[in-house]
Amino acid sequence: MNEQNHVIHKDGQVSTDQVDNAIEKIAPEERDHILQNFDAFKEYLGKRIAMGESIGLSEEQMAKIAQKVADHLAANEEPRNREEKLLQELWNVGKEEERHMLAHMLVRLAQDTRTSH
Repeated sequence: MNEQNHVIHKDGQVSTDQVDNAIEKIAPEERDHILQNFDAFKEYLGKRIAMGESIGLSEEQMAKIAQKVADHLAANEEPRNREEKLLQELWNVGKEEERHMLAHMLVRLAQDTRTSH
């Protein structure tokens, strides 16, 4: 697989247009496990945030990716628990700027979840 199919390139550049493809590559069983339980979702997100931090991504870059992931989930996945339902409703009523701020908060939530374990 060449680098242009990845969300994050070796040079640290982010291709948010590849987020949908990356999500679709996750096996359905794994995607179900991640989305079934909000704690599993936060843990998965926390691991991805840690990976982003380890290669030097800024919070802004991670928030842009989180925003694309949230766009994808809102459009393509049914919420599987109360927390996801609330996030989807907030996402759907939010304006672009509000969605971006919510993406920042999700990044921080994942960082906080990682450090509290």
